Amino acid sequence: MSITQSEVLFDKAQRLMPGGVNSPVRAFKAVGKHPFFVERAQGPWLYDVDGNKYLDYVCSWGPNILGHAHPRVIEAVQRACERGLTFGASTPWEIELAELIQSCVPDIEMVRLVSSGTEAVMSAVRVARGFTGREKIIKFEGNYHGHSDGLLMKAGSGLMTQSVPDSAGVPATYAQTTLTAIYNDIESVRSLMEENRGQIAAIVVEPVAANMGVVPPKEGFLEFLRHITQKQGALLIFDEVITGFRLALGGATEYTGVHADLHTFGKIVGGGMPLAAYGGRKDVMSCVAPLGTVYQAGTLSGNPVSVAAGIETIKILMEDSKIYERIDARASQLAKAFCKKGLTVNRAGSLLSAFFTSGWNEKGGFPHPIENYADACGCDREAFADYFGRMLASGIYVAPSQFEALFVSDAHSDDLIHKTCDVIDSIV
Repeated sequence: MSITQSEVLFDKAQRLMPGGVNSPVRAFKAVGKHPFFVERAQGPWLYDVDGNKYLDYVCSWGPNILGHAHPRVIEAVQRACERGLTFGASTPWEIELAELIQSCVPDIEMVRLVSSGTEAVMSAVRVARGFTGREKIIKFEGNYHGHSDGLLMKAGSGLMTQSVPDSAGVPATYAQTTLTAIYNDIESVRSLMEENRGQIAAIVVEPVAANMGVVPPKEGFLEFLRHITQKQGALLIFDEVITGFRLALGGATEYTGVHADLHTFGKIVGGGMPLAAYGGRKDVMSCVAPLGTVYQAGTLSGNPVSVAAGIETIKILMEDSKIYERIDARASQLAKAFCKKGLTVNRAGSLLSAFFTSGWNEKGGFPHPIENYADACGCDREAFADYFGRMLASGIYVAPSQFEALFVSDAHSDDLIHKTCDVIDSIV
C-alpha cells in the first residue's frame, strides 16, 4: 500500500512537535490511527492533502456554527487584515464586539477580551478569588476548563482521551485549592461547601458538560449551584467556551434559565479565530486592572482580525433567528439515528454524543445513561474507535475521541443529515 501525504507529514511532524501535534486529541491516538492533514475547508466539508473530502462534524471543535469559510466572515477578516494585523492598542471594533456580547447575554455587564478559552477561565477564577478574598474553588469531574495549573484536576476532554487523570508539572499546592465534585450530584457539592464554609471563592462549571462527551445538567442541578453560591457568598462561573452562542444566542443562561456571576466564552465569539472573553457583574469585573487589583493583560487581547470575525459571526446569528431551530432539529435527527442502533445518546441543542455503553444498567434498562464522569469512563472505547474508523472511511469526520462532542453547523443541509443517518444505520 502506498504511503499517503498525510503519513509523510505526520512522520515529519513527530520529529518537530511532541506527538506530532499542537493539541493532543489531533494525534488520533485514542482511535489507533494516524491523523489526516487538512488542506482547506468550505461549508460542511474538509479537504485533506491527499484529496479526500470529509463531511465535518467537528467544526473546529465548535466555532464554525455557520460552516467553514462563510463568505461574510472571510470578507470581514480580509478587510481587517488590510488595516493591519495587530496594534497593541485599543480599537473601536473591540467596543463593538463587547456591545454585541452584552446585548445577547443577559448577565454580561462588563467584558474583557482575551486570546483563548484557557486564558478566559483562568482569568475568571482569579477575578473570583480577588473579589471574594477566598482561595478555594470547586470544579467537577470530567469538566475541562483549559490547561491552566489550578484546573487540571479530574479534567475531561484530551486528558480523558489520553487516560491522564491529572497533569505532571502541576504543583501540589495548586491542587489543594481546587476541590472536585461530581457533576449532576447535588450532595457532593453540598458536602464540599459545608466542609469548606467561608473558604470557597467560586464554583466553576460547564453548564452543559461537553468534554466527557455531552452531558446535560439534570433538572435542578444548576439551580442548586446558583442557590448555594449566593447563600454562602461564592461566585458561580459558567464556562461557556463551548456552549456560548452555540446552545442559543444568549448561551446557557437563555437555554437553561439559570444566571451566573461570571461567564467565559471562546470558539464562536471569535468566529473561528483565536479569541475568547470573560465577563459578568459590573461590581465583580471592576476588580480587574486597571480599575482594580486583579491583574490580567495580553498584547493580542482584542486582536482586530479575530474581533472582526467574531463581530460578523454574531451579527449573522442575530439576523437569522431560525439558525438555532435548524441546527437543533438536524442534531435531533442524528440523535434518533444513533438511538435506533441502541446507543446512549445525549444531546443539548446542536451538541450531541453517542456513547458506546455496554451491559444493562442497575435499573435493568438499556442503554446505560451517561450522567457524570464515572458513567462516561465506563464506555467501550474500542467500539468507539471501530465506529470512528468506519465513519472516516465513509467520508464522515467525527471527533477522534469518545469524550468529545459532535457539532452540527448551519452548513449541514437536510440532505447531508439524511445521508449521515443512512451511514450510521449501515455501519453502527
